[in-house]
Amino acid sequence: MSTALARTKAADVPLATAGLLIGLLLSVLDQTVVAIALPGIAADLGGMDTIGWIVTSYMLASTATGALYGRVSDRFGRRPVFLVAVAGFVAGSALCGLAQTAPQLIAARTLQGIGAGALFVLPTIALSELYPQRLRGRVQGFTGGVFALAGLGGPLVGGAITDAWGWRWIFYVNLPLGLLALALAAYALRLPRPGGDGKVDVAGAVLLAGATVSLLLVAEWGGRTYAWNSGVIVALAGTLVALAVLFVWRERRASNPLLPLRLFADRVLRVVLPAAALLGALLGGSIVYLPTFLQSAYGMGATQAGLALNPYVLTFMAVSSLAGARIGASGRFRPYLIAGAAIAVLGFVLLGRITPGTPYVLFAAAIAVLGAGFGLLMQNVVVVAQNAASPEDLAATTSAVVSVRGLGLSLGVALFGSLLARELRGRAPGPRATAEAIPDVLFWGAPAAAALVVLLALLPGKARRP
Repeated sequence: MSTALARTKAADVPLATAGLLIGLLLSVLDQTVVAIALPGIAADLGGMDTIGWIVTSYMLASTATGALYGRVSDRFGRRPVFLVAVAGFVAGSALCGLAQTAPQLIAARTLQGIGAGALFVLPTIALSELYPQRLRGRVQGFTGGVFALAGLGGPLVGGAITDAWGWRWIFYVNLPLGLLALALAAYALRLPRPGGDGKVDVAGAVLLAGATVSLLLVAEWGGRTYAWNSGVIVALAGTLVALAVLFVWRERRASNPLLPLRLFADRVLRVVLPAAALLGALLGGSIVYLPTFLQSAYGMGATQAGLALNPYVLTFMAVSSLAGARIGASGRFRPYLIAGAAIAVLGFVLLGRITPGTPYVLFAAAIAVLGAGFGLLMQNVVVVAQNAASPEDLAATTSAVVSVRGLGLSLGVALFGSLLARELRGRAPGPRATAEAIPDVLFWGAPAAAALVVLLALLPGKARRP
């Protein structure tokens, strides 16, 4: 009996898939759903000077812990770790809804983020083990669609819930969905334990988390909260370098390293990891600032803006699903990935030419082009890395790629924010200025996407293990 057939008989694959995708949906949704509710939260809880940490604490916790979960699940099994992570996420959501002060809410969001780090990573690993390699592209295409739906649907959901029931319900709605994911995974997710019997590299995880947080804070604060040459930024940059060096030193000596350095000997992974970071940055910049443009340029509310992003979301989902099936059958990733990056270049160029007076139909066409490009790229970057990895390195490889992409996404939000702040200097504040500045910021995605084309051209023609 084949391994894939044995797994299929041991698990209820459709129900397990549903549980995993609900977990992924929650983790991505809560990265974007809160932003629209911040004014209401500030009015209710106060602490306006720290209100940004309600978003930042979640982002830092989920990004810093993501790489750890692959190795932890190697040691203890995918299902137990997923269940614990969902339980932590649900508990954090309940505490967010009950918070009476801004510091309490920030602490609860941190707990949420720690759980979300696993919900970003583990579904991608487990789905690649539930399905045979020939179906990975199709299945991971669904996860890309969920990511797009949750990422861009966050403002829509957050605005609708806040308007109808108040900001606390953007957290309370996680409870039934989280419990459903728990029930489905507990009942249906059955995977053989990978057999990792070594100790989890806790020291490596701490060093990597510290380096990740330092990098994100440099990107988030540099040039805005603090000058680039300020003592705070210089100290964070020095900490980043020191922790990165210590992490490499630790990984060379650990018996069961968090991120085996042998992964970087593989030609495919040497390309995919920086490509995933660059892709994440481009995704982050577009996901955050497209809704803002719609609200400032066309006077839309949060709900209207969410609906107006349908051309992006629907194109992303359709292309991701269809391309995943086709690529999975052929195993020829490189042409599709290069085409996706080239289409993304075109999408950013078109968005850079948009003005506040541009008819919505032209804006819709531009975001549909961008959605098509990202649909070709999003999960296929992960699958090409998975297909290049040996079975014992599958979890570590997937964790690395998904975590690096998440790190890139967070950096993209911060860096595009810095570009927007620079564009707004000297302009009279208001929606018109914001609407005029955002296309100039988005245009910077075009050269970054062009660099992604060049990078992906370095992939071998058929990146699949026999």
